[in-house]
Order: sequence, then C-alpha cells, then structure tokens
Amino acid sequence: MTETQFNFFQQWYPLSLLTDLDPKRPKAVTVLGIRLVIWKPHQQQHYQVFLDQCPHRLASLSEGRIDEKTGNLMCSYHGWEFNTQGICSRIPQAENPELVKDKFCVKVFPTREEQDLLWFWADPLSAELAAKTPLPLSPQINAEKGFIWSSYCRELEYDWQTLVENLVDPSHVAFAHHGLQGKRENAQPIDFNILQSTTNLIEATISVPNRNIKFQPPCYIEYQIAFPGGKQVGILAYCIPVLPGKSRLIGFFPQNFAKTLVQITPRWWDHIMLRNLVLDSDMILLHQQERFLQQKSTKETWKTAYKMPTGADHLIIEFRKWFDRYCDGQLPWQQLNIPVPDYFPFNDNRQQLLDIYHQHTQHCSSCSNALNTIKKLQLGLLIYFVLTVSGVALMSDPVRSQWGIPLIAIALLGLGIYGILKYYLEPKFYFVDYIHAEKK
Repeated sequence: MTETQFNFFQQWYPLSLLTDLDPKRPKAVTVLGIRLVIWKPHQQQHYQVFLDQCPHRLASLSEGRIDEKTGNLMCSYHGWEFNTQGICSRIPQAENPELVKDKFCVKVFPTREEQDLLWFWADPLSAELAAKTPLPLSPQINAEKGFIWSSYCRELEYDWQTLVENLVDPSHVAFAHHGLQGKRENAQPIDFNILQSTTNLIEATISVPNRNIKFQPPCYIEYQIAFPGGKQVGILAYCIPVLPGKSRLIGFFPQNFAKTLVQITPRWWDHIMLRNLVLDSDMILLHQQERFLQQKSTKETWKTAYKMPTGADHLIIEFRKWFDRYCDGQLPWQQLNIPVPDYFPFNDNRQQLLDIYHQHTQHCSSCSNALNTIKKLQLGLLIYFVLTVSGVALMSDPVRSQWGIPLIAIALLGLGIYGILKYYLEPKFYFVDYIHAEKK
C-alpha cells in the first residue's frame, strides 16, 4: 500500500447506537467482513468488542452469555470464559488450571463511546495509533450548542460505495423521497463548489440553499444546512461497509429549533412513519442500479456507464475519482480473503429488499419494544372483547338492559383499536411495499 492509498483498517467505525445495545446479552455485528461480538462485563461501564470466534473450536461468542459470577464472556459451546482483555480465564474441561493461564486469547479491538455511539478500531495491532486518532464526530451532536437530535440505524441491500454515492447526491431527494423529504415540483439545478478533495476529506458547498457537505472516509457524511434567523438542521450519516453488496447506515438528524416536537415524538414513531420510508423509497432503485453497474464493469468503467452531464452530479464524480485514486476503486475484500462475486444477483423479491423487521426492527430497542407492546395490547383487547361479550350474554335481563349496550359499545371500540394496531401499525415494523407510481 502506497502512502497515498487509503487504509480502511486503521479507521474508527461506529458499531451501534448505545441505546440499542442490551448490556445483558452479547450482540453480533459485521464490519468490513469482520464478524464481531459486542458485550458488556458485569458492573463495568463500557462495552468490549472481540472477534466473534472462540479459539477452542471457533464457535460464535455472540451466541454465548455473560457469566453472573465472574462477569466474563462465556462461550455456550463448551463454557470457555474470557475476561475484558480477551484472555481465557477458565476452561471447565481443563485437568490442570495452569493450562488456561494466558495461553488462549480472543482478538480484542480498541473501542470508544462517544456521541451515543460505540466505536471500534478495525486494526487490533495498532491500538496506539487508535488512541491518537480522533473520532469523526459532528459539531451538531452537542446539546450545549443548543441542538437536539433523533437517531436511526438500518442494514441495507447494497454496497458501501453505492450508499456513499447516494448520500452525496442531494438531487435525487425531490424524486426518490417525494412527499417525505422533498417534492418533484421543487427540483432545480444544483451547483457544487468543491472546497477540497484529499485522501481524508472531500468538502463542498451548495449556494442555494446554504449547505455545507463533508465526506470524511470511510464513514462520515454530514450536511449542515443554515436558515435565516440562526436556525440550523443537519443530516449526519455513517456509511459502514459490511460485506460485498451489503452496508449499514447509522443516521443522526440534529436541529436547534422545534425542540419540543423532537422530545415528545417517540423514537419508534419517527422510525416507522419517516425514517424507514425514506430508506424504502430508494432501496430497490439502488439495489438494481448497483447490479447494472457491476454488469457493465466487465467492459467499461463508471465514467462511461453513467451519463452525468449536469452540475448536480459533480460531487458523485468527485467521490468516484477519490475512490479510484486512493482505493483502486475497490474495498479491501482481497486482504480479508472475502470473495467478491463476478456479479451481485438481482433480487426481485420486494419483501426481502424491504424487510424492515430484519434490517431494522429487531436491532432497534425502541421499535422492538414498541412492537412487543402493540402485540400485548392486541391480545389484551381481544381478551377484553371476548370476556365482555360473554359477560353480557350471562347477565340477567334487567342488568343487561341497563349495562349491556354500553359494555358492548366499549368492547366494539376496543375491537376497532385492535384492528388499527393489527392491520395498520404492526405491518410497519415488518414490511410496507413502496411503489413510486402511487405517490402523488
């Protein structure tokens, strides 16, 4: 690797929103094809990140548990335990306890916890460099500066480079996100001014409206948008490479006005009514676009496969040039011995591409808790309806004539609420087909 090439490993990557982690259970997560386990020792404040492999027989430590007595991470296959340094502290099958001492270790990655995120450094052999390298943090994720924000995370069915390319392209918002974040009739030419483009930063501005855009590889993309009167909003996106054809987005949405509305809006409601829809509205477009480009790559490059004659595509062109210049147009899958298929297969199953449950709900503490509550409410309303109708049927005629109608009316109201929960709210946590032709 030359000095000008970008090193994807000696970088900080956000693994998870801290609010979505369960301190009682290990969690598996993949970044750059590296499968990791996140866990929190008992009575310790900070999470640990290990390679998700027990050195014994390579079982997944994320399927393990945190031992109540020792607070160590226990492999569920044979009970081997590992302390916070990744050292095996106990082998139940060992005849000689000295066999265990300092001999069997799990690979441990440097971690930090900042701005509501758990971060990890992808090169465990350069911990000293990690300690000296600042995290890519946003100045807008700061309550002391008057900002408030919401957060969101989702697994995506397209590659990291497609995700970055999409996020540095504001011109698609009026069409792909029509009715959500823009309107088709408001589309207009966009003139970019590239302020700088180096190995570690691309920065640009858009004159109207006043926007500053930064891409700090490998993850950080931020829009800072200023309005008259000192009002500011932002879009902060962390683009995380997972596997070939797979990526993850962690997003923050800061603003310094209308704070009460942000505070009173449940996080899960923001996710199902807006954030999921925004990702759904271009998921299929990007999944297919990526595969068309890969098919063409056997004979031509993006420079001829794409037709980009307008100024609105300037930042995409700058990113693609950066990716070619500093990364040879590819992620480091070869260094990780991860095979990249000659082509990514097309997936026309919309329920799989827009699988909100597996891509988001099961990983989001707010949405998973809300879904469980909604299911419990449904069960309670059904039980109430059955008991009420049965009770009214068993009443004597005088009592039924007095109380029967009000009780049945309340039961029917509960049944209506059940229908709303079952057929309107609950599907939003699983799958909602997004059809652009139906969006007026």
